[in-house]
Amino acid sequence: MAEAPVARKVKHEMEMFGDIRVDDYYWLRDDSRSNPEVLSYLRAENDYTNQVTSSVKQFEDELYAEVRARIKEDDITAPIRRGPYYYYERTLQGKEYVQHCRRLITNGTSASVHDVMPMGPETPKEHVILDENIKAQGHDYYSVESFKASPNNKLVAYAEDTKGDEIYTIFVIDADKGTVVGHPLKGATSYVEWAGDETLVYITMDKILRPDKVWSHKLLSEQSSDQCLYHEKDDMFSVDLQASESKQYLFVGSESKNTRFIFYLDIYNLEGGLRTLTPRVYGIDTSASHRGNHFFIKRRSEEFYNSELVYCPVDKPSETKVLIPHRERVKIEDFQLFIGHVAVYERENGLPKVTVYNLPSIGEAIGLLQQGRAVDFVDSIYSVEPTESQFSSNILRFSYSSMKTPTSVYDYDMNLGISVLKKIQPVLGGFESSDYSTKREWAVASDGTKVPISILYKKNLVKLDGSDPLLLYGYGSYEACIDPSFKASRLSLVDRGFVYAIAHIRGGGEMGRKWYEDGKLLKKRNTFTDFIACAEYLIENKYCSKEKLCIHGRSAGGLLIGAVLNMRPDLFKAAVAGVPFVDVLTTMLDPTIPLTTSEWEEWGDPRKEEYYYYMKSYSPVDNVRAQNYPNILVTAGLNDPRVLYSEPAKFVAKLRATKTDDNVLLFKCELGAGHFSKSGRFEKLQEDAFTYAFILKALDLAPPVLS
Repeated sequence: MAEAPVARKVKHEMEMFGDIRVDDYYWLRDDSRSNPEVLSYLRAENDYTNQVTSSVKQFEDELYAEVRARIKEDDITAPIRRGPYYYYERTLQGKEYVQHCRRLITNGTSASVHDVMPMGPETPKEHVILDENIKAQGHDYYSVESFKASPNNKLVAYAEDTKGDEIYTIFVIDADKGTVVGHPLKGATSYVEWAGDETLVYITMDKILRPDKVWSHKLLSEQSSDQCLYHEKDDMFSVDLQASESKQYLFVGSESKNTRFIFYLDIYNLEGGLRTLTPRVYGIDTSASHRGNHFFIKRRSEEFYNSELVYCPVDKPSETKVLIPHRERVKIEDFQLFIGHVAVYERENGLPKVTVYNLPSIGEAIGLLQQGRAVDFVDSIYSVEPTESQFSSNILRFSYSSMKTPTSVYDYDMNLGISVLKKIQPVLGGFESSDYSTKREWAVASDGTKVPISILYKKNLVKLDGSDPLLLYGYGSYEACIDPSFKASRLSLVDRGFVYAIAHIRGGGEMGRKWYEDGKLLKKRNTFTDFIACAEYLIENKYCSKEKLCIHGRSAGGLLIGAVLNMRPDLFKAAVAGVPFVDVLTTMLDPTIPLTTSEWEEWGDPRKEEYYYYMKSYSPVDNVRAQNYPNILVTAGLNDPRVLYSEPAKFVAKLRATKTDDNVLLFKCELGAGHFSKSGRFEKLQEDAFTYAFILKALDLAPPVLS
């Protein structure tokens, strides 16, 4: 057996409220990411992981080939009409990244749910605007965000990240020639929007990577001459940027974890600068769009915690009237505006829903919206997300999937109430949705709260007598909803007899705003006890046994995994913690670390004694004990700006020095990636194969090594 690396101990004391904590591995944090001893330790951990997993490397490669074989490698996305063009992305056989393409619309037809982009030899030729495969050459990591065509479709702006640190460079290129126009904008976020054909609005960050400044950039000018439109000086707030569906206004939002206020910029009156749309009021959260002579605003407050939809005249933004009132059991999550409709994305009883309302003609009076039409979906549990639609049309485009239905793009005719499938993700290798079963179960938490669980399995492979292996996934933070969606690589477990389950625990937003509030700050432990309750429910109801139960979570979900491993290590056979936020207390006490200040409203400010001791009670690094732990895989990204690589590194080092079992503990740190790991589509599949091989090996389900 390979010998595990042992990180040296250097005593580092931290005192707060008379409480002394000793962190022997504090030295592993190196913000320059260049310390030779730290890098040497990380490489030693990677080498150890490779040695331990070498016995299943052949199996991992087989899993990777199996996962990749399900993909149609040469494919295109559902084209979207923008002006005189269809825009879409193309993937090529054997290539990691996409091409951004367009074709001229020549048939002169207006938008329709039955519209199909002609692709025959007599049709306009495909034009590749940007080939990411070419741009990625020479980079270990490559990601393009915010690919935005100018209003006249002559130029394209895009944001590029070549490290995984989420610090972007914005380029403008000629859409026909592909040549760079003007000077790149450096040190930016991925927020960028056009304000007419000759001006860009974008956002930069401060030294702790907090988006804090909004800029206006005239094409061909130097970045140093750009005009700062707004500077958010409160370090608990971050700024963001979006365009209205009408393309007449840009909205700048400044938000903390419970407050958001908005400015607007009239694209046809840039000299007017930013104007206040909604005021800065603690506890009030707003987002907006525009149609005709009105702004439409989603507004949440302590009283109206599931949000209401209101509107106001463009010239009198303080005079709001209610369109859709607050409802106790229905949460408004988002909305999309059209000339004649508004589509409202809602959530009820743990499931998303979409309701479409007719709007009166522009200029006519608007009243309370009633008698909306709900969009029908085929599965009992599912995921639905808004995608880009055309403001001037009656067509709502959305993305739909379930745990057994591949990702599908639909166009929905809001006048007729019919959905037309425009694109479904191909799944090769004989996949049949009807071979699988999905269902919703409800565990009961220790305080009596019912916690939803989404479940997937293959009908002819499971016994449901307690003998089946099960992988339980969880997140439970930031009001994020982990809806039951499709992932093709997951079939490599389910087709081997696994049950796959998602625990929709408090701290997420699946059951409404209160669900989130009951899993944050001084109620954060509900997230962990909910997950444990879900695990116990699955065992009691014969979906698995302790000996067959594996768990998985990433980022804040990695905190979940670390916490429940300390609380109930006996309950699980194997655990995977991806880029886990595990050094909660130390990180939240250090305002120089990215995200810390803006996160105090999520986790609490440990400079206050009550929060200090509460956070200490669950922070995984602070609660590692001399006890038996299951098999554990921990991952990290050296360039991760969201969770410093040193957090999982310290967690692993402390576990190695403290735990009393002989189970496998592996740490894999990607030295050329960030929070979202490697960037190539096949590289991501390789990581899935690695994770699945670890889980199957831990359950003794990996085949023997063949000589």
